[in-house]
Amino acid sequence: MRLYNTLGRAKQEFIPQRGNDVSMYVCGITAYDLCHVGHARSAVVFDVLVRYLRFKGYNVTFVRNFTDVDDKIIKRAAEVGISSQELAEKYIAEFYVDMDALGILRADVEPRCTEHIAEMVALTQGLIEKGHAYATLSGDVYFKVRSFPGYGKLSGRNIEDLQSGARVEPGEEKADPLDFALWKAAKPGEPFWDSPWGRGRPGWHLECSAMSEKYMPLPLDIHGGGQDLSFPHHENEIAQSEAATGKDFAKFWVHNGFVQINSEKMSKSLGNFFTIRDILAKFLPETLRYFLLSMHYRSPLDFSFDALEEAEKGVRRIYTALGQAREAVAGTKWSKSPLPQELLDELSGYEQGFEAAFEDDLNTAGALGHLFGMVRLAGRILEDKTLRKAEAGRDALARILAGVDKWSGVLGVFGREPTALLAELKACRAARKGIDAAAVEGLLEKRLEARRAKDFAASDAIRDELTALQVEVKDTPAGQVWDVL
Repeated sequence: MRLYNTLGRAKQEFIPQRGNDVSMYVCGITAYDLCHVGHARSAVVFDVLVRYLRFKGYNVTFVRNFTDVDDKIIKRAAEVGISSQELAEKYIAEFYVDMDALGILRADVEPRCTEHIAEMVALTQGLIEKGHAYATLSGDVYFKVRSFPGYGKLSGRNIEDLQSGARVEPGEEKADPLDFALWKAAKPGEPFWDSPWGRGRPGWHLECSAMSEKYMPLPLDIHGGGQDLSFPHHENEIAQSEAATGKDFAKFWVHNGFVQINSEKMSKSLGNFFTIRDILAKFLPETLRYFLLSMHYRSPLDFSFDALEEAEKGVRRIYTALGQAREAVAGTKWSKSPLPQELLDELSGYEQGFEAAFEDDLNTAGALGHLFGMVRLAGRILEDKTLRKAEAGRDALARILAGVDKWSGVLGVFGREPTALLAELKACRAARKGIDAAAVEGLLEKRLEARRAKDFAASDAIRDELTALQVEVKDTPAGQVWDVL
């Protein structure tokens, strides 16, 4: 498997450092608000990476942290009149609600900043003793960026270029504008912990170094997060961890691309974001997850509700075909007609291509293309009256269903029972268009009565009424079936 390593700016073969064991740390949320779709993308990307590594047989230890004390948390807690701990607990609970809906696996370890203050104090003290950090008279502790020769190797930034834009904010006692805070002296009304430098709290960059080193040996196999974290957060993590330990911090740095609105990064600070709750009020979680997988994880992803509707159509096509294939495979009468060799070769190509896409830098978009190819092939078999009833056709359909079932566990989509999923999709689409399902069912019953009475004019009038409501009606051997236009 080859993964793009931000540290080397190239795809590199992924080989775990400790046999079959893989250590993976991903930066989690700062718990001060509901998660937006940008958080969802990062969560889905690394969820699929963990799933695929486990599918390949690796023993993955996955650690994802919660930042539960931070300037943003303190500010929001003061605004709503509760403690920062209460606020963080509230939004950690909300995080789980959203992630569970999206099918995100829980991490093996989910450490919280406030539970690891001792480790962060020890790391800071060690950096001071080695000459990489210094305490100020006010009780702040800063990392000396110029003491670490490798600073900038992850982001590719030159330290002299960084200096030209660096500033010392009022109240800061930095020896150098480039230095960053390891420990912050407590201000009145803020949460604090005791330390050798007085009461205070850890800087944001410090927590991930301390927590990852506690739960996994260095170097980590994979450290991940959003593209926006590569600088300064991950750059600072590298500096403080490698300065403290003398070891590489992580071998692979994996970063997912931004979610954008009108080609501008989605973020809370810009106010151009949609929460996961906003989206799941209108679309199924499976639709959102599929949408997030439909573009390569490193590419920017333009979000819109129109794009979600297109993704929903893709989900419908897949589940409709899966349902039809299941019904066909469940049949009992089969002929001996063979399946043309070119169709078997085509199916083999899709199966091999699916895994090859995952091996090539977790290309979920390419993998989904092969899955759609398999489903289209199933449709051609089902449309061919001879092949549909042939043992070879049944075997090919069963092979397609087994393949989708296997890969659904890696993708986290297309693993549900088709009938139930399609019914939920229809309910979502109806709700978005303001269609009252009970009223539709009532009109369908009247239409059925009119047809039984051979009052076809009344039946047609009801159909026209339903069409005006954006409802399509089909008469099938099983009765009337309606869907949203």
